[in-house]
Amino acid sequence: MLPTVTLEHLQLFRDLASTKSVSRAAQLSGVSQSAASQHLQEIEKQFDVTLVDRSKRPLVLTEAGRLYADFCREVVRLRQEFDVGLERLKGKVEGTVRVASIYSVGLSEMTKLEHDFAERFPGAELKVDYLRPEKVYEAVANEQADLGLVSYPVPSKLIRAISWRNERMVVAMTPAHPLAGLSVIRPGDLDGKDYVGFDDDLPISREVAKFLRDAGVTVNRVMHFDNIQMMKEAVTLGSGLSILPERILKNDVEQGRLRAIPLEAPGLSRPLGILHLRRKKFNRATQSFLNLLMEEPAAARA
Repeated sequence: MLPTVTLEHLQLFRDLASTKSVSRAAQLSGVSQSAASQHLQEIEKQFDVTLVDRSKRPLVLTEAGRLYADFCREVVRLRQEFDVGLERLKGKVEGTVRVASIYSVGLSEMTKLEHDFAERFPGAELKVDYLRPEKVYEAVANEQADLGLVSYPVPSKLIRAISWRNERMVVAMTPAHPLAGLSVIRPGDLDGKDYVGFDDDLPISREVAKFLRDAGVTVNRVMHFDNIQMMKEAVTLGSGLSILPERILKNDVEQGRLRAIPLEAPGLSRPLGILHLRRKKFNRATQSFLNLLMEEPAAARA
């Protein structure tokens, strides 16, 4: 006989199965780790089976645990579909939109998006987490986020990637830099220059490296970071120049802190995409936020 459980209990074990961690699952469910552990023990006692192999780290589900995790996912999915259908019948835009975003998109876009979304749909709520790219994919795959915003999006069997927009990449430098007077930068102009780059494991780092390599250019990489804000600060302090999305530099250029000079055609661009689970059925709030994102001018989304 199935033990008495709530939807929250099913979500807790679903998250435990995805994260392979009791503490992380408890955090996602908003309960204490001791409460999550106690519930797990109670379920195992009532089923008279072991659901989790506690001798391994990260945790490993037993065969019974995998079976129960599938059950939890299916029930939670059906409940979500019911909620979506009920919202459509009511005709109201309500609920919460959970967004996982890379830092650069979040910092440059989210303030305005949050304002516009709240103004249009006061009954809905937007929650945003800023993460590294691989964590954005993980959040979407584990259903911890409804939408993910990333650069160089890669679809999979589980995740769909919607093309959002392309951002022109430019060379960022201080107004005092020797190249600051140029109107266009040729790749060769960068040869031997001190350079502030992205961490090697980021997609944008690989694309910029390929661009420079194809042009036969070698830069002197003096620093590297995993987010654009730190890179901008390093460039502003005169540590070197960098190749960054033009859109991210708008305020710095207007304030006179940086110069943003375009690369000689065809140049380089950064594609941005929106991730979601292929089988995900959006509530009205999530669909409305997705529509807001896609209101970008067609040229920017080409």
